[in-house]
Amino acid sequence: MFSWLHKDDINKQDMFENVTEGLKKIYKTKLLPLEVAYQFHEFHSPQLDDPDFDAKPMILLVGQYSTGKTTFIKYLLERDFPGIRIGPEPTTDRFIAIMHDDKEGIIPGNALIVDPQKQFRPLTKFGNSFLNRFQCSTLDSPVLKGISIVDTPGILSGEKQRVDRGYDFTGVLEWFAEHVDRIILLFDAHKLDISDEFRRSIEALRGHDDKIRIVLNKADMVDHQQLMRVYGALMWSLGKVLQTPEVARVYIGSFWDQPLRYTINKRLFEDEEQDLFKDLRSLPRNAALRKLNDLIKRARLAKVHAYVISSLRKDMPTIFGKDAKKKELIKNLGFIYDQIQREQNISPGDFPDLKKMQENLQRHDFLKFNILKPRLLEVVDKMFSDDISKLMAMIPREENSTGESVKGGAFEGVEDQVSPFGYKKGEGIDAGSNEPEWIIMKEKYKYDSIFDTLGPLDGRITGAAAKSEMVKSKLPNTILGKIWNLSDVDKDGYLDSDEFALAMHLINIKLDGNELPSHLPNHLVPPSKREA
Repeated sequence: MFSWLHKDDINKQDMFENVTEGLKKIYKTKLLPLEVAYQFHEFHSPQLDDPDFDAKPMILLVGQYSTGKTTFIKYLLERDFPGIRIGPEPTTDRFIAIMHDDKEGIIPGNALIVDPQKQFRPLTKFGNSFLNRFQCSTLDSPVLKGISIVDTPGILSGEKQRVDRGYDFTGVLEWFAEHVDRIILLFDAHKLDISDEFRRSIEALRGHDDKIRIVLNKADMVDHQQLMRVYGALMWSLGKVLQTPEVARVYIGSFWDQPLRYTINKRLFEDEEQDLFKDLRSLPRNAALRKLNDLIKRARLAKVHAYVISSLRKDMPTIFGKDAKKKELIKNLGFIYDQIQREQNISPGDFPDLKKMQENLQRHDFLKFNILKPRLLEVVDKMFSDDISKLMAMIPREENSTGESVKGGAFEGVEDQVSPFGYKKGEGIDAGSNEPEWIIMKEKYKYDSIFDTLGPLDGRITGAAAKSEMVKSKLPNTILGKIWNLSDVDKDGYLDSDEFALAMHLINIKLDGNELPSHLPNHLVPPSKREA
């Protein structure tokens, strides 16, 4: 097999039009032969097809029932989608992929997996029980032109979680976790108990920690003191389940379009929403890097898998005692891992899960495994050294040229600079932008009294006098220098009363924790200095 893969074809310099086309080419010609030779697809992940590389970035929402997953999607889209059901009980009993299409409708799971334009073909392995609970809702939304969203069934708690779903729920989550760009774990501020099924679901997401974002939803339903306690309890619970040394980033908010119950944390919710939405908006721009990163992880696993499979084949007798030897090798798989780790200088984190590998090996005939083929491994090593580095160099240029981001829906509010209700509109440097009067006039009498103590001459003070007052703010000299450059409108080293008032106003803005602009906005320029 793959006899067409000649040495000349492998060693010649590949020219890639873009990162996605390059990933397709090196996967098919350099990594796929290794995967096929050692039955990688039967143990780990199905073969990748073109839709896996061409697909839009995808967001997976996971959480217990009634944590607001479906409402979160409605909030992002600012509209309903086909098949939407919202309620306090477990209403979403299926996986729903929400994707863009000019026509609004629902595609059943069995039809979805045979669509050559979609990336869901490998999900056929989970059987009809799953496919009957899988659908794609299509609608013409500007948000979905940049991303796709996957809603998942509400994870059950208590007695309800003992009901058999009829398919491998955590297996489906693992597949989606491998193929999505972001995994959003939603928690309800009123329900922080992590059920057994939720724990297993979170464990299924391990290995994709870089994709996970955690949202503490419905945070407006508790006051600020309760919220502090809820946040601490959530961090404690997550530390036990995620088992990672890093502290997880938790976004706090109330992601729906209804009035807040407690408004004391309104500004906090706005800040958190901005951070989360900016992260999601960047997904199309960073999609190529994510696909490259996933292919690198896949290639590392494929190499380790080849070493493990060939080692098992090497130790198998060809005639007598095959069954007994197979049981012995499976039992001692951990020792085989250790041996390969030492001999090949491979990190322990690159090895597949021991228990899962032992379970999979029970179903295979070791004598049908291939011995080690160094040539296939050399091709993958050369892929790492040449092709991957070449694609890495292309990514910054490709990101700058596309400049894509998610638009429409709730994302329009992230950079709202038009309405007076935009993020931080009317605050900090933007205060007074919509008022006819110079905003500083309201406080100018205070600044004038200070100005008069600094020995003005002909209505102006020296730079040294202004400096003596400005340094009292204890701001760094670099910041004060920027304020000086913004305030000294005439750029002559002297400040009149308006320019001094402007400098003091900018100092107060900075002391309040706001950022300074790169240039002075017109509404802060003293009226006498504005251009007609």
